Amino acid sequence: MKVQIQSVHFDADQKLLDFIQKRLDKLETFYDRVTEGEVIMRLNNKDGIDNKTVEIKLYVPGGSLFAQEDAASFEAAADAAAESLKRQITKHKEKLVNH
Repeated sequence: MKVQIQSVHFDADQKLLDFIQKRLDKLETFYDRVTEGEVIMRLNNKDGIDNKTVEIKLYVPGGSLFAQEDAASFEAAADAAAESLKRQITKHKEKLVNH
């Protein structure tokens, strides 16, 4: 899957980019018709430790799936967003089968 990754107000290291790519590639095992993905990582101004936000948008035939998560690290936020997308993919597939 082709994934476009943007980091806002910081430079993401290659290790983080590889982690996110690998995590999204795993989603293809649930649904192989994902055409592309967009990831936006940003440091937000919230007080507290959950100040890193990851937004992931996946394009599938007939629409798109979106998840946004805040966490103490970008890896944790990406994991949570990928889990959310996994559930959305499962629901999307069920809708396709039932119609």
